[in-house]
Amino acid sequence: MKQKDIALIVVLVAVSGVISFVLSGIVFGKPADRQQKAEVVDVISSDFALPPTEYFNTNSVNPTQLIEIGNSNNPNPFGGTQ
Repeated sequence: MKQKDIALIVVLVAVSGVISFVLSGIVFGKPADRQQKAEVVDVISSDFALPPTEYFNTNSVNPTQLIEIGNSNNPNPFGGTQ
């Protein structure tokens, strides 16, 4: 390599470095522009309010109970004849 080639490479590296620095500042912006606000979350307490007794009481219907219709002892109800 000649002396002119090395000087040309150094100049190109310097110019491309300056251009990339300027473009990165335009694309990414300033650090102040990249700040975002987060919502403040309420403190979680260990207190638990009981559910309303209007809906949750001892007389209410339990939807998880097994419902049996009829008095069939057939182990294969959909299999045809017994």
